[in-house]
Amino acid sequence: MYKSDFEIKREICEIGRRVYQNGYCAANDGNISVKIDENTFFTTPTGVSKGYMTPDMICKVDAQGNPKESTGKYRPSSEFKMHLKVYQERPDVNAVVHAHPPIATSFAIAGIALDKLIMPEAVIFLGGVPIAQYGTPSTMEIPQSLEPYIQDYDAILLANHGALSFGCDLNTAFFRMESTEFYAKLTFYATLLGGAKEIPCGEVKKLIDLRKQFNVPGRHPMEKLCPGCYEDGTCDMSPTEANDKTGHECSATYHGPAKSSNASDADVKDIVAEVTRRVLEQCKK
Repeated sequence: MYKSDFEIKREICEIGRRVYQNGYCAANDGNISVKIDENTFFTTPTGVSKGYMTPDMICKVDAQGNPKESTGKYRPSSEFKMHLKVYQERPDVNAVVHAHPPIATSFAIAGIALDKLIMPEAVIFLGGVPIAQYGTPSTMEIPQSLEPYIQDYDAILLANHGALSFGCDLNTAFFRMESTEFYAKLTFYATLLGGAKEIPCGEVKKLIDLRKQFNVPGRHPMEKLCPGCYEDGTCDMSPTEANDKTGHECSATYHGPAKSSNASDADVKDIVAEVTRRVLEQCKK
């Protein structure tokens, strides 16, 4: 459905209010953008609280971040560069949200990725959330740090900085930010209670199938699961082997490689005879 420029600007302001009211940003932090076409974007202004924006403040820019129309004293966010990087790499993305949700950002500060398979909803709708290498805000260092992750993830933690989420529309991008913070909160609480118990890879495969049935848009790293897993929750590979192959420490029960029975009856008799001989020798001493 076609939306006017004013409607899009109003939606950005509404998402900005949700970001601010949820405590995902303090003061003037964070930024939001929406793609209109390959050379037209709306983005939030610099130096304005996301909770107090009005449509007349939203900036219309081109693919280089240059203003396409006057918004008076308001200038586009200097961090639009990282939004643009996502748009360039992911044609399916039409909206990007950058915020500093406290718990997720704490994981980014601690250098801990959100990659535990702990909640069905997180597995189906979000997948894992990696950490991009630290970069100086408002420079090209952050866009460059995103490159290894943009193709496989829909949300990324920024080391010592915050989080970035994106999607086919503005609500989807915001919900992924909300899900990232909720995922971080659950991981934090579970850690305090003794550690999260992950869903076995065999069960995760079923959740991935559900994701496909639901036609969830976006990318999903959890499709690259341990190849040694079975649907009964067991695995032929040890956690270390799985991690080496997939980057994910498999939580399935390791039963080791299948036992083979290649020994002949003659070999078995020889082994029994040798054991018997050694036992008898010990008894004579």
